[in-house]
Amino acid sequence: MTQPMSAEPAIQPRLLRGWISRYDLAQELGLTVDTLGRWERRRKGPACVRAGRKIFYRMSVVQDWLQSQEMPSVAKKTASKPRGRK
Repeated sequence: MTQPMSAEPAIQPRLLRGWISRYDLAQELGLTVDTLGRWERRRKGPACVRAGRKIFYRMSVVQDWLQSQEMPSVAKKTASKPRGRK
């Protein structure tokens, strides 16, 4: 009888703990890798680090960046004066 395969995550090297790859970040955010690359060139998205051809994002920096993108809630409109000519 065979044992079922466990759903354990792949072991991540200690050096990369707290970092996420561009591919993984794109999947998390529902974006394409190309979009993250375009944001990097425009200095629009979260800061990243290049290691050869690989690009990594510090998880804490991504979380801070996401918080900075948070939009304030819009107050409900109250009755206003009618606009137009008097």
